[in-house]
Amino acid sequence: MITHTQAIILRSVDYQESSKILTVLSQEHGKIALIARGAKKPKSKLSGLIEIGNILDVVYYYKSTRGVQSLTEASIHYSSSNFRIHFDKAAILYATLELASQLVHENEINTPVFNYLIKFIPWLGEEEGVPPSIFCYNQLRCAELCGFNLNDSNSDLAKDVYLNIAQGTISNAIDSELSYKLTVLQARFLKESIASKNRAVLSLGLQGQELKQLIRHLDVYFKYHLEGYKERKSDSIFEQMLQDSK
Repeated sequence: MITHTQAIILRSVDYQESSKILTVLSQEHGKIALIARGAKKPKSKLSGLIEIGNILDVVYYYKSTRGVQSLTEASIHYSSSNFRIHFDKAAILYATLELASQLVHENEINTPVFNYLIKFIPWLGEEEGVPPSIFCYNQLRCAELCGFNLNDSNSDLAKDVYLNIAQGTISNAIDSELSYKLTVLQARFLKESIASKNRAVLSLGLQGQELKQLIRHLDVYFKYHLEGYKERKSDSIFEQMLQDSK
């Protein structure tokens, strides 16, 4: 079946001498693999299009019994090229795409995650002064979109607040050994993110070690609720950005 749809490039690896295998999140068929034959050749019509984070209009031959689909045409809908000159934005982009790739299974159509990324990538590319805490916000939104969102159990910021991994709550009470005490700023960030779903929380100033710690706490939450969740390979880039932003 010939399919014309939009696709977000999540990953790209070299294949043989001149081709690439792409992992994409497509609007039509969800997370799939595409082979871009000859994409590494300078004169290829696909040359320059195959970059992580690019949003493409693509045409491919889809067959449900085939593990890798054949990409035949592609054009740029949104280019991630400007990320390559902004280290901080690139770090956020790669970490977010790797997170999304883990949350969406092979051949799974996840329209909420696709729609979120379609809006987020251009916003990240064009927005000035994006704080690194946007990744933590993305963790919360992606968890919600995939059905295991955090809930606020009427936590009071004037008291100690805990992130309870097993129950998926923030609360003033510890519910198990797998509970993390939050700093005041971490608790406020989570509470306001859960309540408003508004990027205004980015102005709270969560950064540095506090941000890094909260990201790690949420990664534990993902590991608990999502089988096979792994450490992100892009974390070394993201953590370097956190170090540089101090």
